[in-house]
Amino acid sequence: MIEIVNRPIDVLRVYESVLDPAAGGIDIFVGTTRNVSDGKGVEWLEYEAYEPMALRQMQSIVEEVRKKWPVKRIAVVHRIGLVPIGEASIVIAVSAAHRREAFEACRYIIDTVKTTVPIWKKEHFDDGESWVENRERSSSR
Repeated sequence: MIEIVNRPIDVLRVYESVLDPAAGGIDIFVGTTRNVSDGKGVEWLEYEAYEPMALRQMQSIVEEVRKKWPVKRIAVVHRIGLVPIGEASIVIAVSAAHRREAFEACRYIIDTVKTTVPIWKKEHFDDGESWVENRERSSSR
């Protein structure tokens, strides 16, 4: 399951999509909107994406993961549009025979999505708004 949606992400649906009887571990990462960034109060986030390219890139990441780790199933769902405080902007789930592979693959996916997929985030504050450059992307230059 690789999706970009403009509605709340159903975390249970994502979890169920990676269930596999041969999996001994499932790792799930849920990235949520927090109410503060750099000491400023955040009211909500807004995401935009170049969807065709973002979906291709997410698929490429999944294929890369499958070459690096013996995983069973993978799901990556990213939300676009307005994301209120406490709601998920991304959910990643990975099942594998063992927990180590599930954890490592899930971590690799979120780190790679944040640095390579054309999805942009705008933070809305009580006194304005600001597009956010991914800190991981800017620090890797």
